[in-house]
Amino acid sequence: MLNKLWNGAKEAAQDLKTSALQFKNKKFMNAMAAGSVLIARADGNISSDEKSKMIRMIGSNETLSAFGTDDVIKVFNEYLGYFEFDTDVGETKAYEALNTIRGDDVQCRTLMRVIIVIAEADGDFDSSEKAIAKKIAVEIGVNASDFGL
Repeated sequence: MLNKLWNGAKEAAQDLKTSALQFKNKKFMNAMAAGSVLIARADGNISSDEKSKMIRMIGSNETLSAFGTDDVIKVFNEYLGYFEFDTDVGETKAYEALNTIRGDDVQCRTLMRVIIVIAEADGDFDSSEKAIAKKIAVEIGVNASDFGL
């Protein structure tokens, strides 16, 4: 009986921790998805390699571990949908999401590393992708030259 009660308490504590992590990191996940969409569409083609790399990068990020792959794909597709509706709307929504992490140096630097890896996923980090990466760096307040831009 005591063992069952203890296990129930441990499960409840883990559920609470997971819920808290999701709440705390939703802004970061939105920023990661928005930045991923911006960089993936920079060269005019969102490749499956870029999508796969984004899922792997976000999935391996400890601060986003509370989210499942389905959650990440849903948010990515939400930002992609804004662009499909209208490019200006898409950019506005994406940069709004990026601005929610501005000032958090760790999150901003992590975001920059992720978007650069995504841009390189197809084997070519071209000038249009570099321009978007630099624009993202400026938007979130990090030095673009720290990332070779």
